[in-house]
Amino acid sequence: MRLLTDTLASAKRAGRAALIAYLPAGFPTVDDGIAALRTTLDAGADIVEVGLPHSDPVLDGPVIQTADDIALRGGVRIADVLRTVREVHAATGKPVLVMSYWNPVARYGIERFARELAAAGGAGCVLPDLPVAESASWRRHATEHELATVFVVAPSSTDASLAETAAAGTGFVYASALMGVTGTRESVDEAAAVLVRRLRTVTELPVCAGMGVADAGQAAEVAGFADGVIVGSALVEKLLDEGTTALERLTARLAAGVRGRTA
Repeated sequence: MRLLTDTLASAKRAGRAALIAYLPAGFPTVDDGIAALRTTLDAGADIVEVGLPHSDPVLDGPVIQTADDIALRGGVRIADVLRTVREVHAATGKPVLVMSYWNPVARYGIERFARELAAAGGAGCVLPDLPVAESASWRRHATEHELATVFVVAPSSTDASLAETAAAGTGFVYASALMGVTGTRESVDEAAAVLVRRLRTVTELPVCAGMGVADAGQAAEVAGFADGVIVGSALVEKLLDEGTTALERLTARLAAGVRGRTA
């Protein structure tokens, strides 16, 4: 977790937001997924989220659903996710998070998952469907193994809920400024900036926004009000449709955007 917080603090000292890239493990294969994640970090991402593929990713749009299906049909398992974390972190030295629905973690064993994720060099876990009220067991084991617990909040959250969620989390708060499933958008919704401003009144944690960023201009816009810009669907779609070279180019453009070099 310290590497994660240091990375976000370093970006802030440099006067910019961090770029956080998401790709599912095992997509298109385990080895190719590891290579793709390394590519995003080498091309300018500061942090990566490794998705744990799920058979019913209810919060994800069609692009990520397709990638998860490819990974699952290829036989990806939690062991492959942990291997992905281990190899990507070892190769780059950068923070690697796992993003997972709660059910696979609970079925695998909460303490076991936390222990093995930490042993693999993981920085923490993003848990989009885990309610704070039901998170005590996970947070206890995450703290024991020095893992960040990143909760996701939405524009519909009340101020009291934002405060409760932010107080329970560590690392950063994930501001999901989209209502509904994930996916790219043609423009930045004002709701994103509003949600980030609301969070800043209740927490000193960095606030990183995920809201369908698709290009460098949108990345730059979100970087103007958030501590981190989270990009998933656009990167998954680029890898799915055009391959690793195109993924590298898009990541480099997004990295330039968060660094204010889009002109």
